[in-house]
Amino acid sequence: MSSTPLRLTALDALHRSLGATMTDFAGWDMPLRYGSERDEHLAVRTKAGLFDLSHMGEITVTGAQAAALLDHALVGNIGSVAVGRARYTMICRPDGGILDDLIVYRLAETEYLVVANAGNAQVVLDALVERSDGFDALVRDDRDAYALIAVQGPEAPGILAALTDADLDGLKYYAGLPGTVAGVPALIARTGYTGEDGFELFVAPGDAEKVWQALTEAGTPVGLVPCGLSCRDTLRLEAGMPLYGHELTTSLTPFDAGLGRVVKFEKEGDFVGRAALREAAERAAHEPPRVLVGLVAEGRRVPRAGYAVVADGQVIGEVTSGAPSPTLGKPIAMAYVDASHSAPGTAGVGVDIRGSHEPYEVVALPFYKRRK
Repeated sequence: MSSTPLRLTALDALHRSLGATMTDFAGWDMPLRYGSERDEHLAVRTKAGLFDLSHMGEITVTGAQAAALLDHALVGNIGSVAVGRARYTMICRPDGGILDDLIVYRLAETEYLVVANAGNAQVVLDALVERSDGFDALVRDDRDAYALIAVQGPEAPGILAALTDADLDGLKYYAGLPGTVAGVPALIARTGYTGEDGFELFVAPGDAEKVWQALTEAGTPVGLVPCGLSCRDTLRLEAGMPLYGHELTTSLTPFDAGLGRVVKFEKEGDFVGRAALREAAERAAHEPPRVLVGLVAEGRRVPRAGYAVVADGQVIGEVTSGAPSPTLGKPIAMAYVDASHSAPGTAGVGVDIRGSHEPYEVVALPFYKRRK
């Protein structure tokens, strides 16, 4: 058992005052839920939810060759990202295995903000520092420089609009712009991990409580509630979004995960993992790897990560994430299955839940898509 104390976000005391159930998540003490995770989930789907995401890892890359460094270090074409826009990408090992999936914001011509998953932030930081050798660029650990608050759900634009003069209507999906929220400076982004519209607010830790309270006051009349990590997980699962350590691991390449589109072979110069990823792309084209699919239960038993997916008495895959779906009212799962059993509607597929083969329907991802 580790003796290292858990890291606390700037909102820790506030979460406790709200009666949050706290949990250790990637070395951070984080709110799991405040009350009913089902109610929190449905609030985000129908109204709005407020999240503390300050455990995410922010890394700033600056300098004349910042773009060149990121194009070398990551699999995406980062140099082509316009100022004010963001891109989903990955950082891979030389053998093509996924170290993490990332969002990269281009804040200025020679300044980028890389946002890593909490559990991988140090790994990503170390890799970027190592890969920066020879580039006129500086990699800076900014994890302590930011608190990150997200407001998600159909009421989110109206709630935030009451607190900022930023042009939210002009802020596109996967973009970010500087502005003020509740009178304090913020980077306002529009990416999200719930399947709903919403915003992420990068603010100084000392301003976090003021922003949270202002959002709460503006949002409570339209149904906003504080939300923990538990409903964040069921929201992203319904939206078919991968979670590192479940759908993404070092043993998988982006092509194995069905996300080969993030690898940009056409960009100039070499990048870490190029040769291995080219081979992975060719293998996937000739011998499709296991395919990530959705599974919907016919019964009530909930599948969990690691459970075997079966057909005709044979193991054909493995569940990566599973939970009851508040929106569908049924247990759901994401799983990697053999390509021969990946078509939606494939008959005879089940999940081995403690020795019992429970019937499941194969469906296309995502399970849920919001109406635009």
